[in-house]
Amino acid sequence: MHLAKRRPGWKNCRMRFLFRGWLGVVLGLGAFLPGFAQTTNAPATLAALRQQLAGLVQQPRFDAAIFGIKAVSLETGRTLFEHAPNKLLSPASNCKLYTMAMVLDQLGGDYRIRTSLYSAARPDRRGHLKSDLLLYGRGDPTFNLKAGQGDILRALQPLVAALTNAGVRKISGDLIGDDSFIVGAPYGSGWVWDDMNYYYGAEISALTINDNTLQLVARPGPAEGAPVRLELRPATRQVTLVNQAQTSAPDTPRQMLLYRPVGRNVIYVSGQLPLNQTNAYSDDVTFSNPAGVFVELFRAALAQNGIRVTGASRTIHWLERRGVPLDTSHLVELGFVESAPVRELNVLVQKPSQNLYTDLLLAHVGSRERERALADPSAPPRDWFVDAAGSSGTSEEYGVRALYQFFRKVGIPRGDVQFEEGSGLARNNLVTPNATIQLLQFMSRHPEAASYYQALPIAGRDGTLRHRLKGTRGENNVHAKTGTLRWAHSTSGYLTTAAGEKLVFSLMLNRYAAPSAAFNARDELDKVILLLANFTGRSDE
Repeated sequence: MHLAKRRPGWKNCRMRFLFRGWLGVVLGLGAFLPGFAQTTNAPATLAALRQQLAGLVQQPRFDAAIFGIKAVSLETGRTLFEHAPNKLLSPASNCKLYTMAMVLDQLGGDYRIRTSLYSAARPDRRGHLKSDLLLYGRGDPTFNLKAGQGDILRALQPLVAALTNAGVRKISGDLIGDDSFIVGAPYGSGWVWDDMNYYYGAEISALTINDNTLQLVARPGPAEGAPVRLELRPATRQVTLVNQAQTSAPDTPRQMLLYRPVGRNVIYVSGQLPLNQTNAYSDDVTFSNPAGVFVELFRAALAQNGIRVTGASRTIHWLERRGVPLDTSHLVELGFVESAPVRELNVLVQKPSQNLYTDLLLAHVGSRERERALADPSAPPRDWFVDAAGSSGTSEEYGVRALYQFFRKVGIPRGDVQFEEGSGLARNNLVTPNATIQLLQFMSRHPEAASYYQALPIAGRDGTLRHRLKGTRGENNVHAKTGTLRWAHSTSGYLTTAAGEKLVFSLMLNRYAAPSAAFNARDELDKVILLLANFTGRSDE
């Protein structure tokens, strides 16, 4: 169920962050490193650093857990510390480090994703398009409320402008949303069904609109016992609300539950809101068939700009193109819109840990690889990932193949990585700390090294690290990717020690049951990070 107050741990690391206060951090870190914000207890020699880190990971509270750690100097290549570095662990959203490195490597930082407007012919001299208009998506994730400054129709204005620039004033054919570029199920392999109710489990579609989520807003009714008033933003006829929530007596507890059956566009809303609640309750909900919602809103944007569509609105998905892929050589591209460059999309992925964007980019790469394989079935696979998919495999499968090809380029051993999808929401994705270190070292020398580094959250400043390591040497120093699932916690990235030495590090704590809030998994990782950041010695001493 979609609970108004979610249970801790039911999330990938894109979930909203609740800052628990400075006192909790002090208690958590102070238990192991009194005065951790200063460098008075900082390890001054490599032997001292290793001794303190070993003392931490050998604490009895980690006996039932798996704690994988590795830290390496970027300057000398020497390992400062490692613990279980060859264990396959669940990285959660640390997977995004791998997926986006591959995307940058294969596509380049300047690459943009195109959304096209096709028709069988051009409009006549009066601007009348007498054929169908095909809106063909390739996975651009950026048609959303933020791009439209709160107005979804404004976010679609570039597509409208592309059409008016082609002279179109009226469309008598159908308006078709085609998301067949991405082949396969709209969910990532290995996702669990209850993830799909939450915004971080939104459907994957080549025509993505507003992150494939809607904001549900609820307010009390006019009297006790009256139905709660509900609203969806942006509004759409594609989604039905079943309102079973009531207005309760003043000062009673708020209880709101949202549930959408998988694959359906019906949202059941139950619970209660007190009559005197002044602030509206809101939550993000997912929906099915994003292409249908995209076409509906695009049609509204066209009407707002005086372009009338007299035909029907409909969608075409990959199953309907099976065996007969879209042949654009017989169509006219009336116009197109391109996304921001991939290096900018990477910022939108890494800072908030955006699952959908990651899986869209993996699928985009996979679709390109799939088209290459279909064009030349005799060509051998360009990778070392072997399964029975063949040329009929999904976009995700081909994207994962591209990942494995990239791993070979990086020098990561085949047994050190197991990927099913790109974002890390799959519990079956596994990597070793060794592999992550190899990746981070490789990307530090990559042509996109600067953009890769700058896209990572910065401790105490932004993204998923904005509330961590404040007031310590880690603040504004640590650039790292976080990862969180119920029993998996990760932080991997770059930092500079107190002696000015640049390090790469990978921390993965799996199956850890904290004995108390003072020893929560996030703070346990930060203790390791602080010992590294406060280190005043050198790796080559």
